[in-house]
Amino acid sequence: MRYSLLALSLATVLAGCQPASTPEAAVLAAAPETAVAPVTVAAESESAKLNQWFEAKYEEQLQMSPLQLTAQGRKDQYDQIDDVTAEAEAKQLAWLAATVEQLKSQFDYSKLDVEAKTSYDLWIYQYQRSVEAAKFRDHNYWFNQMRGMHSMLPQMLMNFHKVDEVADLEAYIKRIGGIAKAIADLQQRAAKSAELGVRPPRFAYEGVIVQLNNLLSGQPFTTEGKAGADEKEAPLWTDVNKKIDALIKADKLTDAQATQLRNDAKTALTSQFQPAYAALRDFLQAELAFTSAQAQGASALPNGVEFYNLRLKQSTTTALTADEIHQIGLDEVARLTQEMIAIKDKVGFKGDLAAFFQFIKTDPQFFYPDTDEGRQAYITDSEAYLAVIADKLPQYFGILPKSKLVVKRVEAFREQPGAAQHYSSGTADGSRPGVYYAHLSDMKAMPKNEMEAIAYHEGSPGHHMQISIAQELTAVPKFRTQARFTAYSEGWGLYSEILAKEMGGYQSPYSDFGRLITEMWRAVRLVVDTGMHAKGWTEQQAIDYFLEKTPVAKTAVISEVRRYLVTPGQATSYKIGMLKILEIRAKAREQLGDKFDIRGFHDTVLNGGALPLELLEKRVQQWVDTVKSAS
Repeated sequence: MRYSLLALSLATVLAGCQPASTPEAAVLAAAPETAVAPVTVAAESESAKLNQWFEAKYEEQLQMSPLQLTAQGRKDQYDQIDDVTAEAEAKQLAWLAATVEQLKSQFDYSKLDVEAKTSYDLWIYQYQRSVEAAKFRDHNYWFNQMRGMHSMLPQMLMNFHKVDEVADLEAYIKRIGGIAKAIADLQQRAAKSAELGVRPPRFAYEGVIVQLNNLLSGQPFTTEGKAGADEKEAPLWTDVNKKIDALIKADKLTDAQATQLRNDAKTALTSQFQPAYAALRDFLQAELAFTSAQAQGASALPNGVEFYNLRLKQSTTTALTADEIHQIGLDEVARLTQEMIAIKDKVGFKGDLAAFFQFIKTDPQFFYPDTDEGRQAYITDSEAYLAVIADKLPQYFGILPKSKLVVKRVEAFREQPGAAQHYSSGTADGSRPGVYYAHLSDMKAMPKNEMEAIAYHEGSPGHHMQISIAQELTAVPKFRTQARFTAYSEGWGLYSEILAKEMGGYQSPYSDFGRLITEMWRAVRLVVDTGMHAKGWTEQQAIDYFLEKTPVAKTAVISEVRRYLVTPGQATSYKIGMLKILEIRAKAREQLGDKFDIRGFHDTVLNGGALPLELLEKRVQQWVDTVKSAS
């Protein structure tokens, strides 16, 4: 599901393991060579010219998204919010179409070096995915409990809009009004989709209404007609005051200026933000009567089967059908079940796997206290696991990121019991660290034995390594450093869980069992996602299957299944991507024998930025051929 350039901006930066912008599969204009050929002066010249063109075009594209500029640490258009109207989205697609025509007419593909050919192919691939997605523009679930813009926009202000000077704070306040306009525009698009019969299940709007209430609760807003000095503060009001206080402390703001800015912020929040969000809440409450209490999959939507098939292509970057993906899931569930039984027997548990699941889910040794101290212990222990892996990274990677990694609890206004942990990227220059976020409102949904695998997936060697290295690349055009393909990124994240075991992680068999749980989780996704969206499964059938095959807490299972329902196909990308990376690695090892270098393989996978799986496989084969030639 695609929102326009705005969604591309925020989803790629905030999403982590949340649904992100995913590519539509398409036929590439031309395939890169399978071996690295000698580079001639002419090829260098054509490639250099193409790279300059890409830089210019990407800058044009970037200027269409003030929020993406902010996410990249820039202050261009710092007081603006992206235009989220359908007209703006159509204009962006027309611009992209024009660039493809220029690309084809101005450059000779045969004169490009291998890296430039990959960039050429990728630019066209991304255009073609946008064309395919445009057909289903109105199939968006514009507001849902997982990643609606109603929560992403305030989160952007709070976490990405850096305030160093008074002008930055003035821009922040103006952006509050910009958020109000964007929400009103998106509400109109949601109303149009609803007229066409496209609404998310009822639970999605119910979850959004809770989030809206959280954002509107407290000072400077009134709560149920009352406001008092001892009332709690709304999230944005707390944030703006914190930033004003920081400027005062840095002697960049007088008391009089601070008073004026607080008043301006209060006015923007109460006269612009609050009415827009209250109107959205009223709209969603009215829409509840028209939503389905019994959640239905994407195939129930108008043109739903075609839509879901496209979503699978976008998410996996493969031509795998729903039936094929469903079967892969069943096969993986069977394999992982046997590995789980082996660990159960190893620790000497007396009973079957279902009994072991119950033991894992209920024994106090596997949980932190549901207290502030327990939540901090979760963060502290996650940091310790990541520190051990960090020391071993040079043995497995030649390229290491500049950006640091920190572990944080999700902000209270968007925290959900049992929701998935996720990663938020830092900046390319390392000035803002990458963040591994954990939902800690329900500690019973955060078992100790799974936390190690999840930390590796979201942090290092997972998303933090992959996204940070991509952002910091200088040898490829910048648009490639910002590309996001879920099968690649989430495939890498799941592959990283296995890699961490090779690096010495999971010393406890219970933690290794936790690793199997998280991998089983992704295998179950293949079965459940295709089950609900292509085979008529109900929400309850999906929940029951999930609970049967994993010891995941019921609150987390419900959150997961509901995530799949509002983001069709996205959840299939993890396991498909991981299986492809393992397949590519096995082929490379087989071809190179004792010349295979794990650092070289990982650098090859990561130092070209995110790619569709087909292009990734060709890239690794080029590396293999180069190593062969050198020897």
